[in-house]
Amino acid sequence: MSKRVYIKPKQGLVVRDPATFKRLPEEGGWVTLNSYWTRRLNDQDVVKANPPKKTARASTAASEEK
Repeated sequence: MSKRVYIKPKQGLVVRDPATFKRLPEEGGWVTLNSYWTRRLNDQDVVKANPPKKTARASTAASEEK
């Protein structure tokens, strides 16, 4: 099982996912920790971050649908 981590790019840097060539969003995203992302972490191009919490509005809407 691959380990997934939530990371975000260091402020001012553009970091691309090598599989999709898409930019890692400034607010961060989930990635599978592999040699590429480990290098980015070691070089401090990206940092581990806390994923955004779901808003109260989203959880309220989900409970209203039931």
